[in-house]
Amino acid sequence: MSRTSTMDMTQGSIRKELILFAIPLLAGNVFQQLYNTIDSIIVGQVVGPDGLGAVTSVAPAINTLVGFFMGFSAGSSVVISHYFGAKNTEGLRRAVHTSIICTFILGLVLMVVGFFLTPPLLVFMSTPETVMPLATQYLQIYFLGIVGLMMYNIGSAILRAVGDSVRPLIFLIITSILNIFLDLFFVINLHMGVAGAAYATIISQFISAILTIAVLFTSKECYNLRLKEFAIDKSILSQIITIGMPAGIQSAVISFSNLFVQSYINRFGESSTAGWGAYGRIDAFVMLPMQSIALTATTFVGQNAGAGNVDRIKKGIREALFLAAICTIALVIPEFLAAPKIVSMFNSDPEVVRYGTLFIRMNCFFDILCCSNQTHAGVLRGVGDAKAPMFIMLSSFVVFRQIYLFIASHLTSSIYPISIAYPMGWLVCSIIMLIYFKMSNWELKVDASYRNHAMN
Repeated sequence: MSRTSTMDMTQGSIRKELILFAIPLLAGNVFQQLYNTIDSIIVGQVVGPDGLGAVTSVAPAINTLVGFFMGFSAGSSVVISHYFGAKNTEGLRRAVHTSIICTFILGLVLMVVGFFLTPPLLVFMSTPETVMPLATQYLQIYFLGIVGLMMYNIGSAILRAVGDSVRPLIFLIITSILNIFLDLFFVINLHMGVAGAAYATIISQFISAILTIAVLFTSKECYNLRLKEFAIDKSILSQIITIGMPAGIQSAVISFSNLFVQSYINRFGESSTAGWGAYGRIDAFVMLPMQSIALTATTFVGQNAGAGNVDRIKKGIREALFLAAICTIALVIPEFLAAPKIVSMFNSDPEVVRYGTLFIRMNCFFDILCCSNQTHAGVLRGVGDAKAPMFIMLSSFVVFRQIYLFIASHLTSSIYPISIAYPMGWLVCSIIMLIYFKMSNWELKVDASYRNHAMN
């Protein structure tokens, strides 16, 4: 296996490997966030608050449907990393081909479902009437190109599972730059508004998918694609579903619950909707380092679980938590201080800036709580325990958060308690996740994984 395109994380300096793997993964996530952020900035400045609200308010709807697939992608990544760590080439190849063909089928289904569910989803979110037509237009076009996004994500998940986080980054850089030029051309030159932003995004996503899949076909590594091997292996699919289904349900339901949060925010008017959207885009960048480290921890733990390295996993957990906390603290301080200027990049309307600044400053320091729940969830998935993170996050981000919102909205008409619904859920999740992790006996799952993937 070429050391230039894969990373064996079962040996060597733990901190060095985590950083080397996480940096291109982080950079890739940053560029992926740029797709929607550039859309928001250009539309917000050219079209105005209604356009900004349309582009940003649809994020929970997109994440609800896409989130389910992302669980499948995470399941594929864990299964592939286990086979890679166990040096089981035959199992690795079956997992790769099963993942690709299932993703394509799911992409087609999601395209149709997303397109036709767009109107009722936006009505359910209490989307302001002034925003509704533009939001519908943007979201339906976005779903027409969802296959490109999904194929890129599964291709990059396969590459990350074997330690290659560099090439997905390169492709994202190329297509993110392309997306900026297409945004400027469609929105400003052709005056296509939010539709132009949506077309720019899906064209760029299709190109990133083509580049990623092309690498898998032309690679000389053991994970390369061959047309004659395309088939769905039932035993592999069962493993992927066992790990990925809980993560997918968790992501989809949590995103669906965010529709409720968005609906509460929308009740305060279009300026509040636009300000919340700007906050969401900004804070998403702050969350990226910890999320990238959590994904890195999943791959690290997955490979070492396949190799049976319990002590190395324990050291990796401590390093991942430390790196996530340091990165997050370094970002939330300037986010708090520069909040008004950052929000004004999206739209300079005083009310939009006021709301956006309020949301940032009420929430940003609570981001540190997520370092614990995200990292421990990533570790548990890496050892094959995906159900526990699912139930913990669902109970915290969905059940508790909705109870909190219901009570807060009936006790007061102020937006302040509504604006901290996210951190309240993060706090509860971090506490429960840590308690479970300490009591889970995850070491036994590592031993079982080692025996299973070394023999099958």
